[in-house]
Amino acid sequence: MKKKRLARGFSKIIDYKEELIRDTSGGINERVEIQDKEEDEFLGRPISPPQKDTDKFVNIKVVGIGGGGNNAIREMNLQGMSNLNLIAINTDLQALSLSQAGQKIQIGKSLTNGLGTGGNPELGKKAAEEDKDKISKAMENADIIFITSGMGGGTGSGVSSVAAKIAKQHGILTIGVVTKPFAFEGKKRKLQAEAGIEELKKEVDALITISNDRLLRIISKDTSMKNAFEMTDKVLCQSVQAIADLITIPGLINLDLADVRTVAKDAGLSLVGIGTGKGKKKAAAAAKMAISSPLLEVSIKGA
Repeated sequence: MKKKRLARGFSKIIDYKEELIRDTSGGINERVEIQDKEEDEFLGRPISPPQKDTDKFVNIKVVGIGGGGNNAIREMNLQGMSNLNLIAINTDLQALSLSQAGQKIQIGKSLTNGLGTGGNPELGKKAAEEDKDKISKAMENADIIFITSGMGGGTGSGVSSVAAKIAKQHGILTIGVVTKPFAFEGKKRKLQAEAGIEELKKEVDALITISNDRLLRIISKDTSMKNAFEMTDKVLCQSVQAIADLITIPGLINLDLADVRTVAKDAGLSLVGIGTGKGKKKAAAAAKMAISSPLLEVSIKGA
């Protein structure tokens, strides 16, 4: 009996669709769309969430600079972040060839002969200046650009501020998301990271810094160095995704590019907290987790 009812119901849907095809009056597309939704409900198929028409054309680009930035791009690919256009920039041709970015830019070929910068930020900066036209072209037509890198090395520390300056010259909303080195990486990398962050802060609208040492406090002491760096990549990826998803994925409270621009434009040093929750008070639980994250370097109590 149940099968007969199902067959009759499905037949009714088909008959109704045939009637729509024969209908030459206006508004047929809207009626077909409504009927498709009814068919999905009848057959128990998941109904796709409504898309935000104004955001279909938002062009978000992530520029991964140096080894740390390229690792972040790899993680974004693994996470299936298809709403982002990924660009890798490096002096190291071999490392660049392994990148999964949609666009790869080798810089400073005449300065480094396709090798790394040897941890020299000044060399990284000169390499970026040498190929600033290539960087500029890759940034064209973007609405938002994320500059991602691991601070402390020569390429990340030297190139990031140059890339951000170019993005701002295009009038693009520019957000930096960078990591600070672990203490065990040495004093030299720490000082270079601090200098690189200060330079980058001058060129971006908003800057989010992720402390690797703070991350180290919340992971197991048995975690290997390789896994520790992978966790850093994941946190950096989540920070970018959290902002990008506000625009590209419909939610309970929908935001668009203008909303994000209002908040992030010339915001300076910024924070991103990520939280999850379950049950009736899931929103409150998620908010509490986000603002109490041990990764936040600055207290937001009373904000």
